[in-house]
Amino acid sequence: MLDFLKKKKLLVTHDGGFHADDVFACAILQIYLDQKGEGYDIVRTRDPKIIERADYVFDVGGIYDAEKNRFDHHQKGRAGARENGIMYAAAGLVWKHFGENLTGSPEAVQMIDQRIQALDAADNGQDIYKSLIPGVSPYIVPSIVGNFNLAWNEDGALQMKQFLKMVSWAKEIMGREILHVNVMLESEKDIRRAYEQTADKRVIVLDKPYSRYEILRVLVGFPEPIYFVYPKSDDRAWKAEAVRSTFEGFESRKPFPEAWRGLRDADFQKASGVTDAIFSHDGRFYCVAQTRDGAMALAKKALES
Repeated sequence: MLDFLKKKKLLVTHDGGFHADDVFACAILQIYLDQKGEGYDIVRTRDPKIIERADYVFDVGGIYDAEKNRFDHHQKGRAGARENGIMYAAAGLVWKHFGENLTGSPEAVQMIDQRIQALDAADNGQDIYKSLIPGVSPYIVPSIVGNFNLAWNEDGALQMKQFLKMVSWAKEIMGREILHVNVMLESEKDIRRAYEQTADKRVIVLDKPYSRYEILRVLVGFPEPIYFVYPKSDDRAWKAEAVRSTFEGFESRKPFPEAWRGLRDADFQKASGVTDAIFSHDGRFYCVAQTRDGAMALAKKALES
């Protein structure tokens, strides 16, 4: 059939105020349909007649039936929960059904769902954060999305424009999440291989500028690594970095020496005895040298300190 004769898919969600779960659900569906080369229209309504004839319905309609592309969670009994107790909202339901089409692997689906769970929890009224400092709370995605709803004294006709603005933003975020997770899974294979092939596993040397989070996700799971050495993304220097005690925390298994704290250039070179040392972070969790050998020397000297 000629492209101009193809019928566009109808995506329907509720009107009125929007939230992160319906915004991200819409973004995920758009990415899915874009990949299939299918066009779509978006309608925000609670009209049952329009809902009935829609191809995809999310966050409205009172039905969760993935086979019929119905993804609501407001009905009696909700729409189920994950093993950890976080209930599904529209974003999680749509992701659960279409995520593997977009990522290519169940592992990637699960990793991205860990992000989406925060959106679902917020929409279902489940507390998942505790403030460590009175009066200070995380600045989270649901709050950002919520701020784009119109204030009472703004023109209500602009609400759809605001919704689509947020969907476009969420679509870009989800695209980057999918890209980074797939790269991360490939990177982790390389990092695990480097660990396995290293004789002295206290210092793991990597040959690519992986993200520190990709590296830590792997190395924190092994007991031996203390430091890891890898090139900076600009290829102008090399880092020696401390492995954390836990992936979620910031405490290092062994911080770099106190005497190096915050030093640069000649002062750092004198204190460390490494001629191409450049910088030692004040937090004592990483150092920088001009060369691979320099970064290795910093790691080895820190081990002996």
